[in-house]
Amino acid sequence: MNILLLGSGGREHALAWAIAQNPKCDRLIAAPGNAGIAALADCVDLDIEDPATVAAYAAHNGIDFVVIGPEAPLAAGVADALRARDILTFGPSAAAAQLEASKTFTKQICDACGAPTASYAHFTDAAAAKAYVLAQGAPIVIKADGLAAGKGVTVAMDVQTALAALEDLFTGGDDAEVVIEAFLQGEEASFFVLCDGTDILPIGTAQDHKRAFDGDTGPNTGGMGAYSPAPIMTPEVTQKALDQIVRPTLAEMAARGTPYQGVLYVGLMIDDGQPRLVEYNVRFGDPECQVLMLRLGAQALDALLACARGTLAETTLNWAPDHALTVVLAAKGYPGPYAKGTEIRGADHAANDPLVQIFHAGTKNEGPRLLANGGRVLNVTARGDTLAEARARVYSAVARIDWGDAQFRTDIGWRALKSDSD
Repeated sequence: MNILLLGSGGREHALAWAIAQNPKCDRLIAAPGNAGIAALADCVDLDIEDPATVAAYAAHNGIDFVVIGPEAPLAAGVADALRARDILTFGPSAAAAQLEASKTFTKQICDACGAPTASYAHFTDAAAAKAYVLAQGAPIVIKADGLAAGKGVTVAMDVQTALAALEDLFTGGDDAEVVIEAFLQGEEASFFVLCDGTDILPIGTAQDHKRAFDGDTGPNTGGMGAYSPAPIMTPEVTQKALDQIVRPTLAEMAARGTPYQGVLYVGLMIDDGQPRLVEYNVRFGDPECQVLMLRLGAQALDALLACARGTLAETTLNWAPDHALTVVLAAKGYPGPYAKGTEIRGADHAANDPLVQIFHAGTKNEGPRLLANGGRVLNVTARGDTLAEARARVYSAVARIDWGDAQFRTDIGWRALKSDSD
């Protein structure tokens, strides 16, 4: 089977790593890929947000299966263009991808199906939005109503921060849209399910660390680390999330004529055993995908194929009773301004442990040199019988990487490990 993987981040390197292990994969092509993916796949330069270009490439190059990693190609309709050519595709239609592309759309779906979520208001006018914040007070949550690579959210603990976030979002044009939500108390977790339009298959839980610095301080980022499974996602909480949130949402989507097919990332806030929806994403999380793929391995491709073929009802996953944890090494200054082109040494040596994988996010090769080429650069990931064991392996590997420009958190997994010690 010839497989085309779209994307260039750590999520896509993890997907490539899992896919390449499966004997069904004869050839893996990545567009555009990165320095780590290049060791597993043939990387090609392709505009992955242009549906016609991607569909033509797949048709002319004998591609049997396309896996779409990031959200932007999905919102652009790449999956639709591929399916129009009868090319097997993993990823939702553009209409279904509105679950991530539009916060307002998701809220309307929740209203229609009764899924528990935060109360909200939608604004296209800065003055009205600011007046609403002043009336509601803080804490309050400000969200850009569109794709923002996981960073368009401000959890404002005071009114001044909320007003500043609105000022930023409304600067630069009259077409800005924002959703303002009530602040939800509790603990966040990520729940991933595959959906084939009819059936669903839970594919794991994780917890992300969004804040840039230790102690969950600093600005929001695309994610500085993650671990799986998430202890707070007990069987009872998981069942509630399925019954009260996921299944009603998918039924509503199907009733509207836009059945959902792909992975659904269910961002939850859990308080006293009750999950409420924070957001939907229409792709694997990054860096949550890295820990999920490390635990799933080669069987991930079988699950993705079943999802695309509509045969999830016949599919099961074999989970080992293990844990995985990943730490993001970012360029100094991220998520603010940062330098590109600094050299990274020792990454191969750091991954000598068979239970450690280093997934590349923002890297490039320049001859024999590995260079940083983005904000989030490497994902140092490990498995262990316990979370503490996985964490120890990760930070041991981090210590063997020679990159003076690195910025990373030293407390990934703190919440679960603290709970274990209580």
